[in-house]
Amino acid sequence: MSTYLPTIKQLQYLVALHEHGHFGRAAESCFVSQSTLSAGLRELESLLGVTLVERSRRVVRFTALGEQVVAKAHRLLREAEELSDLVQASGKPLTGTIRMSVIPTIAPFMLPKILPRLRNERPELKLLLREETSQDAIESLHHGRVDCVLLALPFTTGEVEMAHIADDRLFVAFPKDDPRDPPDTISASMIDTMTTGGRLLLLEDGHCLKEHALAACNRPELRASATMIGTSLHTLVQMVNNDLGLTMLPEMALDAGILNGTEVVARPLKNKSAKREIALIWRKNSPRAEEFELLAEELRAG
Repeated sequence: MSTYLPTIKQLQYLVALHEHGHFGRAAESCFVSQSTLSAGLRELESLLGVTLVERSRRVVRFTALGEQVVAKAHRLLREAEELSDLVQASGKPLTGTIRMSVIPTIAPFMLPKILPRLRNERPELKLLLREETSQDAIESLHHGRVDCVLLALPFTTGEVEMAHIADDRLFVAFPKDDPRDPPDTISASMIDTMTTGGRLLLLEDGHCLKEHALAACNRPELRASATMIGTSLHTLVQMVNNDLGLTMLPEMALDAGILNGTEVVARPLKNKSAKREIALIWRKNSPRAEEFELLAEELRAG
């Protein structure tokens, strides 16, 4: 029976290859050459006496055992990350490096106000940002690629701890001078009667704002008629500006001036639940929980 123990570096190479499905991209993500990564994986297989990856010119395919080893490797790497976190948490709070994923419907509207102040008031904090859709951000968190995630709830997150940052109201945005433009709020029943074609334009799958918008309308039939084609809120605004339909926008995007220079107006949706919760989440039982609570306070301060 082999007594060989894989190194952390070899497990990182294996997980990276599983994630990217390509030796070149995996090596790039690990900041090593492709030959270094390939040699590390061959050494791992040789010392374990098993085949984890089937290689061909076009396809990288993991064996059944390889899939099981990758699942274990994720957990071991996460434990190693938490060991490092434990040491870092023993020092001065909000110093060193924090890797944070932020979803695209928050990052461009919230971070420009917060980051300059953080740089001035927390000069020893190195905040490494990664913009990802909600689902990808959650996977990055649980696989140890990031330490925390700034996202909008409700969304399925798995076992995490969280801190509330703010409530963000949802608005209906439509072309200016629409004859059915109400003076204050818009009811969900009006959505499919407004603008050319009456189409509700939403972000493509993977963005939690799509689900938040549909839930806020509380009209199941809208799901079938909604058009999910936008890759960003700015794209949706331009589509509305060209009379292609209407969309839903969060208040923070409006406050950041997303409608500036357009012929688009926005009215709040007449529904108490027409909002999303902005929250900071991190892995359950993380040794840096107190530090993330402090970061949440900084984010709340705006």
